[in-house]
Amino acid sequence: MRVLVAASSRHGATGAIAEEIGRTLAGHGLDVQVTPLDDVSDVSGFDAFVVGSAIYAGRWLAPARAFVDEHAAELQSQPTWLFSSGPLGDPPKPDPDAAVKIDGLVQATGAREHHLFTGALDRSRLGLGERAIVRVVGAPDGDFRDWDDVRRWAGAIAEALQ
Repeated sequence: MRVLVAASSRHGATGAIAEEIGRTLAGHGLDVQVTPLDDVSDVSGFDAFVVGSAIYAGRWLAPARAFVDEHAAELQSQPTWLFSSGPLGDPPKPDPDAAVKIDGLVQATGAREHHLFTGALDRSRLGLGERAIVRVVGAPDGDFRDWDDVRRWAGAIAEALQ
């Protein structure tokens, strides 16, 4: 079973989640390729997909949305899971139930599930405009990713594929 794990990550936090998903799937004996979405041009030859994106203003990044638009038919034809990362803090803000508008992407891909992970914020990696937005919305600095949650979710995917 060959699985593509691909994510769009502006500053690397979502990419690290994709890498951990890939490691977990590989640990369950699956043949996994983890690739930034920007580097994926051909999805043929894969038996399953795990696709993710960082969330900004409640939406997936543009390259991730474009990837879904371009490859929707292929994603629908194979088992597909989607994930997002973005809420910050403890408790996470914005409220995870309102954090991302994903219904259209789930429908377009026929995804079996969408999972929302908390994210990470390091202001030193942000541009001036991004720092201004973070200040206005009061987003806290820190790494709020729950690696156990990531591994549990990836383990459930591996079980579904085996």
